[in-house]
Amino acid sequence: MDSHHFLQTAVVFLLAAVIAVPLTKRFRLGAVLGYLIAGVAIGPQLLGLVNDTEGVATISEFGVELMLFVIGLELSPQRLWVMRRSVFGTGLLQVLSTSVAIAAAGYFLFGLTGKGAAIVGGSLALSSTAFGLQILAERKEAGSAYGRQVFSILLFQDLAAIPLIAAVPLLASSTAQDFNLFAVLRTVGVIVAVIVGGRYLLRPVFRFVAKADSVEVFTATALLVVMGVALLMEMAGVSATLGAFLAGMLLADSEYRHELESNIEPFKGLLLGLFFISVGMSMDLSLLLHRPGLMFGLVCALLLLKSVLLWPLGRLLGGLNRSDTLRLVVLLACGGEFAFVVLRQAAEQRLIGVVQRDALVLAITLSMALTPLLVVLAAKALNVRPNKPSREFDAIEAGTPRVIIAGFGRVGQIIARVLRAQNIPFVALEHSADQVDQSRRFGSVNLFFGDPARPELLRAARADKAEVFVLATDDPEANLRTARLVRRQYPHLKIIARARNRQHVFRLMDMGVEEPVRETFHSSLKMTRKTLEALGLSHELAADRVERFRRYDEELLKKQALVYDDETKLIQSTREAMIDLQRLFEADAERSAERERQRDAGTPLTSDEEEE
Repeated sequence: MDSHHFLQTAVVFLLAAVIAVPLTKRFRLGAVLGYLIAGVAIGPQLLGLVNDTEGVATISEFGVELMLFVIGLELSPQRLWVMRRSVFGTGLLQVLSTSVAIAAAGYFLFGLTGKGAAIVGGSLALSSTAFGLQILAERKEAGSAYGRQVFSILLFQDLAAIPLIAAVPLLASSTAQDFNLFAVLRTVGVIVAVIVGGRYLLRPVFRFVAKADSVEVFTATALLVVMGVALLMEMAGVSATLGAFLAGMLLADSEYRHELESNIEPFKGLLLGLFFISVGMSMDLSLLLHRPGLMFGLVCALLLLKSVLLWPLGRLLGGLNRSDTLRLVVLLACGGEFAFVVLRQAAEQRLIGVVQRDALVLAITLSMALTPLLVVLAAKALNVRPNKPSREFDAIEAGTPRVIIAGFGRVGQIIARVLRAQNIPFVALEHSADQVDQSRRFGSVNLFFGDPARPELLRAARADKAEVFVLATDDPEANLRTARLVRRQYPHLKIIARARNRQHVFRLMDMGVEEPVRETFHSSLKMTRKTLEALGLSHELAADRVERFRRYDEELLKKQALVYDDETKLIQSTREAMIDLQRLFEADAERSAERERQRDAGTPLTSDEEEE
C-alpha cells in the first residue's frame, strides 16, 4: 500500500468515526453502534470508499489483538477473587446453559455438525463486553446492583473466551475417530510456557526498561510483548489473539500495571473503534436484502433464547428485582465481539461454512445494534410506571433521636460511628436497599430503608423532636430536595449539609443552610499542606499558608453566593480573587524573608513581627 493510499484510507476511517459516533452518542445509542455504522458506510457494499479487503483484514486482526490485550490487562486476579461467587456462579451457569441450548438448536434445527454446533453455541453465549460496560458507564449505573451483576457475568465470559478460542484449532485437527492428543498437548504446553516464562521474564524486562525513564520506550516494550507472544502462539499453531489476551493477563499482575494502563488508555477507545469499524465493513448486507426473514428470525431467536435463560439467573441467583433483571437481560441478550473472532477462525478451519459464518456475524451485529435501542425503550418503560421502591420502606421505631442522618454512605457512616461512640441517639435514613442490607451485616443500628425526602418518613423518624439534620447523600439533586423539605417543615433543625461543589453550596445557601461542607475541600487542603512540606517548607509555615487560603476562600465563597446566578460577575470575582490571593502570599513571603534577615543579623523583632 503506497503512502497516498494509506493516508486516504486513514482519513476515511477517521472521518467516518468523527461523523457517526457523535450522532449515535447524541441519541444515547452508544459509541460502538456509531463505529459499526461507520464501517458499514465506508465498506465495499455501500459507499465503497475502502475496497482493500486484505488491508481491512490486517487492520481488523491488529485491532482484535490489542483489544484482547487491554481486556486481559484489566483482568486482575484480586478482582476475580473478590467477585468469585458471582463470577464463577452466575457467570458459569449463564455460559453453560446458553451454550448447550444454542448448540442443541444448531445441531437439531440447522444441521450443524457436532463440532460446529459446539463452537457456535459457545460463541453466541458470549455478550459484548465493550457494549455492556460502555452503556453502564454512560448511564452511570456501573455501581448499581444489576450493574455489578452484569460486570460479573461479562468477566466470566471473557475468561470463557480463552478455552473457546483455543478449542477451535484443536477441534479442527481432530476427528471423532482420531483424537489428536499431540495437538492438545502442544496447545497446553505453549500456554503453560507463555504463562511461566512471562511470569519470570516480564518483570526483569520491564524493570530494565523502566530505568530508561521513557514513556515511549515503556509503551513500545508493552506492544513488543503483545506482538511477540501473539507471534509465538501463531507459530505454535495456537490463536494469536489468545496470545495477546494472555500477555495482558500476565501484565495485569505486575507492579507496572497502573503505569501501563495510563499509557495505553488514550489508545483504548480508538483501538476498539477500529475493530468495530472493521466488523462493520465485513458485514454481508446482501443477506439482509435477499433473505430478510432468515436474518430477522436469527436475531429474534438469539435475543429471545438468551433472555429466557438470563431471567431466572438474575432473579434467583442475582437476587435482583424485576426492573433490574429486565435491565440485565437487555444488556446481555445480544452477541459479543469475541464471537467474531471465534466464528472467523471456525470458518477458516472449515468447522462451519462461509455462508453460515456471514449469517451469524450479521445476526450478532444486528443484535448489538439493537441493544442501545432496547436499553432506551426499557428505561422509558420502567419510568412510565409509578416510581415505587423495590421494596416497602422500613417502619421506623427508634425512640427520640437528637440527630437524623440522611444518607448512609461513606460520609454518613463515619458520622454515625462517632455519634454512637458518644452515646448520642440518632436515626439514619438510606434510599438504597443494597446499602442498607450491606451496612446491617456489620451490626449497624437505627438504620432504616427509606427516602429522606418523603414527609411521612421524616415524621416517623421524629424530626420534630431532633436537634440536628445531617444531609450526607451523594446526589446533589436529592440533597437539595431534602434540604428544601426540612427547611420548610422543620425550621428549628440545624442542617449540616454535604455539598458536591461550589454551585451546590450556593444553592444550599439560598435555602438558608449555613456553611455547607464541601466534600473534597478539607481533604484537598490537607494534601496541599503535605505537598508544601514535601517541597521543604516547615510544618508551621505550610499549615499557615493553607489556613490563610482556607479563610480567604471561605470569605470569597460567601461573596460569590450573592452573585452566583450572574456568570459575568462570578467570573470577574474569581479573577480578582486570584490576583488578591497572589498579592497576599507575595506579601507574606516578603515579611518572612525580612524576619529571616533580622534573625540572621541578630536584630530583635518588634511585637507586631513576632505575632506574624
